[in-house]
Amino acid sequence: MNRRHFLTSTFLGATAIGLGARGALAAYVEGDFEVERTETEWRAMLSDTEYAVMREGDTERAFTSPLNDETRAGTFICKGCDQPLYDAATKFKSGTGWPSFYQPLENAVETMSDNSFFMRRTEVHCDRCGSHLGHIFDDGPEPTGKRHCINGVSLKFTAA
Repeated sequence: MNRRHFLTSTFLGATAIGLGARGALAAYVEGDFEVERTETEWRAMLSDTEYAVMREGDTERAFTSPLNDETRAGTFICKGCDQPLYDAATKFKSGTGWPSFYQPLENAVETMSDNSFFMRRTEVHCDRCGSHLGHIFDDGPEPTGKRHCINGVSLKFTAA
């Protein structure tokens, strides 16, 4: 079963049995990924906040990440597996308090529906390790019109 099929069936199944988005995320991050770790391994390498965001789908407080103000050329990579995710050239100042990008690098992320908090959103994850990154909204700049609103604790930055 490929990840996309697993993702859709897991989310729909978890929602149907009342687990909601957090339960669906927990099932998703345990899927078949190139980089897999046990819960103990994840907890050993991540802070409590990083674990809550990346493995349980929480959100960091707005305006708390130093990466929100990062303006150098370079690449934003996944803190969970070092996969390149976003080119700094696609980052823009959204005013939301989280690093925002109008598009990811090719073959870097996967998405799933998130119907928590009585709204429909699109959740974005690293496609290499399944870590939760943030959400995608339709209020970004051209050329995509998308805003990938990403938790800074899910990222590392490598300057060019």
